[in-house]
Amino acid sequence: MSYIGNVPTTAAFPFDQFSGDGSTTAFTLSYAPAGATSIIVSISGVVQNPNTYSVSGTTLTFTPAPPTGTSNIAVLYLGLPVVATLTPGNTAYFSSSVFTATASQTVFTPSGTYQVGFINVIRNGSQLAPADYTATNGTTVTLASPCTAGDTVVIEVFNLTSISGALPVTGGTVTGATTFNAAVTGTSFSTATGTLYPIISGTAVASTSGTSIDFTSIPSWVKRITVMFSGVSTNGTSAVQVQLGDAGGVETTNYLGAIARSGAGTAGANNSAGFLLEDSGSASVVRHGSIVITQLVSTTNTWSAFGVIGRSDSANAYMQGGSKALSATLDRFRITTVNGTDTFDAGTINIMWE
Repeated sequence: MSYIGNVPTTAAFPFDQFSGDGSTTAFTLSYAPAGATSIIVSISGVVQNPNTYSVSGTTLTFTPAPPTGTSNIAVLYLGLPVVATLTPGNTAYFSSSVFTATASQTVFTPSGTYQVGFINVIRNGSQLAPADYTATNGTTVTLASPCTAGDTVVIEVFNLTSISGALPVTGGTVTGATTFNAAVTGTSFSTATGTLYPIISGTAVASTSGTSIDFTSIPSWVKRITVMFSGVSTNGTSAVQVQLGDAGGVETTNYLGAIARSGAGTAGANNSAGFLLEDSGSASVVRHGSIVITQLVSTTNTWSAFGVIGRSDSANAYMQGGSKALSATLDRFRITTVNGTDTFDAGTINIMWE
């Protein structure tokens, strides 16, 4: 038959062959097709109805078992499969290499490597049939007929790749310890090191009894702690304070800093036994607010503190700042009064660390 233009040619599609034994029903494919209708299956030259077999991943299953025969089962793939792997999935991408042949040239080396069966060869605008070239080593393509000088040979490669275990762009779940080596700066990434830790809230404690409230078992990696107060009051006149501690216990000396009250017109107060919530106490004082305590340098046990406490029983607020050098790694907090004997009678206290 004559044609206007180039003679039609066929593309190279992957192909599998198996030998039946009369009892085996499941066969392992080289690739995972999209479904039963993405392949053409024939037994002893007879094309099978897709209803007579099923596909799951790379497993081809027949009902009933194919008869005995050498290479009597043929599977032709109707397109590019993708590599079966962990979600999210797989990507096929295309690359092309263009050559101007020299006289009698037969061997061409496309850019990069290729997977056997995922390649097209075009010579002077006509796609070659698989029998017209050899492409079996993943790096070179050898033509069956030598080129004439100036022939244009195009080699198209369909590469398969996959990102295993990646998170989808719409979100996902990370379990276990996670280390990040990059930090976002504007629209770019800058190099950073360290381990990402969560913000953890402690268990809220009702400050309705006792002369002190302790929070213990704070992890050693903690760099900042927020102590929060809601409606806290006592039955006496001693000021409330926050004290830090380590494995040796709560430390009650060598606190540095001061506290000042808004509109008081006084110099405020100092206290070496803890970080004060107010300059002087009263049974009527009802405290709200927080104190943030941060490790000054990651290689030392010195901590700095700042906070704002407001009163709901009057129009007063307190601002405080200070520091404390511990003898070991911080692992506990105590909230108590300066005299240590007044009793808590209302409110809630909690801490949050990061």
